Amino acid sequence: MKLRYKALAFATVVAMAGLSHAGAPEAQKWIDSEFQPSTLTKDQQMSEMQWFMDAAAKLKAKGVTEVSVVSETLTTHEYESKVLAKAFEEITGIKVKHDLIQEGDVVEKLQTSMQSGKSIYDGWISDSDLIGTHYRYGKILSLTDYMAGAGKEFTNPGIDLKDYIGTSFTTAPDGKLYQLPDQQFANLYWFRADLFARKDLQDKFKAKYGYELGVPKNWSAYEDIAAFFSNDVKTIDGKPIYGHMDYGKKDPSLGWRFTDAWLSMAGEADKGIPNGMPVDEWGIRVADDKCTPVGASVSRGGGTNSPAAVYALAKYVEWMKKYSPKEATGMTFGEAGPVPAQGQIAQQIFWYTAFTADMTKAGLPVVNADGSPKWRMAPGPHGPYWKEGMQNGYQDVGSWTFFKDHDANKVAAAWLYAQFITAKTTSLKKSITGLTFIRDSDIRSEFFTQNANKYGGLIEFYRSPARVAWTPTGTNVPDYPKLAQLWWKNVALAVTGEKTPQQAMDNLAEEMDQVMARLERAGMAVCAPKLNAKSDPSKWLSDQHAPWKKLANEKPQGETVAYEKLLQAWKEGRVQ
Repeated sequence: MKLRYKALAFATVVAMAGLSHAGAPEAQKWIDSEFQPSTLTKDQQMSEMQWFMDAAAKLKAKGVTEVSVVSETLTTHEYESKVLAKAFEEITGIKVKHDLIQEGDVVEKLQTSMQSGKSIYDGWISDSDLIGTHYRYGKILSLTDYMAGAGKEFTNPGIDLKDYIGTSFTTAPDGKLYQLPDQQFANLYWFRADLFARKDLQDKFKAKYGYELGVPKNWSAYEDIAAFFSNDVKTIDGKPIYGHMDYGKKDPSLGWRFTDAWLSMAGEADKGIPNGMPVDEWGIRVADDKCTPVGASVSRGGGTNSPAAVYALAKYVEWMKKYSPKEATGMTFGEAGPVPAQGQIAQQIFWYTAFTADMTKAGLPVVNADGSPKWRMAPGPHGPYWKEGMQNGYQDVGSWTFFKDHDANKVAAAWLYAQFITAKTTSLKKSITGLTFIRDSDIRSEFFTQNANKYGGLIEFYRSPARVAWTPTGTNVPDYPKLAQLWWKNVALAVTGEKTPQQAMDNLAEEMDQVMARLERAGMAVCAPKLNAKSDPSKWLSDQHAPWKKLANEKPQGETVAYEKLLQAWKEGRVQ
């Protein structure tokens, strides 16, 4: 009731002050239709929209009538570009040109802008994976400084940064926020709950492996389940069933498969949330200052070619060739993504929750007649090197990024749009549309409480304490664009058999060190790499920290957990 009173009072004060009401009818129209449901009341929404109208009026008085921004092509961003950009223009009078391009193109254009010093766009939605890059080069605006200084009058009083669930991922070693989360999604384990629940399959699996068919807790169990469906079950309803799904074409998207924390799932990194410290999931070690990269190779104290990393690559190749459809090795990320929805995949260890909306469409083989999914999602299983306290997997956080030296009025306008499409007025409806949550208030809204059963465990996961252990690329990576492109070319050599997993990772680690050596010579604004001298790898390998010594047994006993037990733990606020 107090909030409702404050909202009405604010609107009254605005009216008395004679401020702009040009977009008020339009705002009311959007609030009454598209912006429902919301965690705010309609009065609170109108109060928030009035603030945007007033802030935009200041920029229009300075001649700002249009702003250009860019993002990758995702369901969430399509909604922003087609719906929310139109709403922003009708309400504020500032036109938005919101381009949608492929993720690789966003990174390439961002890199070009950083090199030239001239930003192609007024605002960017780019992965928080670039946080280490942005911090070191000094080209990107610190939002912490901006909100307290030049951008203070254009910062929504109701922004509520503490409500954003991803700001720890967009904060640099200096403690400042450099990017504002716009959408995020995790890579989790996906499985056909309907098949796992079949008594005949449960009995057959237990008879062969000695433990229950359930959600795999470790890679040993995942491998057993993959072999079971591919080699023992073989067909479901007359069609082939596969125990695993992946992709392996020599393509930039192959790199995402690995830089998106595949090595951390195996246990390659040190303990530490959001990323291993001092050795992260890319295998990059930083010095005691937690900021200066000193090497990726084991000979320099890194973990990129360590036994755990080599194990991770070897299992990736083995599982794809043994248990996936034969077409998988020739697929890209985009081609492989829709395959589980076709009904012939029993489980997938590495599945992005961004696909949730597309996997719940009526008529799909993986959706029941009542619209509920036949599948569920759960935490990904761990490799044998993994230990409690390590990063569990990857979480993509597409975030608003602005150039420090760009036109100040254009930055302010883009910042307004960024806040508009992440505001409490609009964010719940956007979350329902794209299922890429950024606000805790949306996750805990009445809408998702009532509809949680439609999303296969997604809501329970995001409400649980487990979500913080799924994290993006961290600050150890000094130049994401330059280093990321090394991964797919080297991994591809292991897929084709041109190199062994050890040889591929040795080459990758060496190339990463070479790039970091060039960055060291070129200089950076802060925390430039300063490589350790090479030494005997045995000096670094340990059973106490990364890089980890090779285990005598890389396939311990398989362990599973009943999904209902896992779900109950999430509901009670436990990890598992």
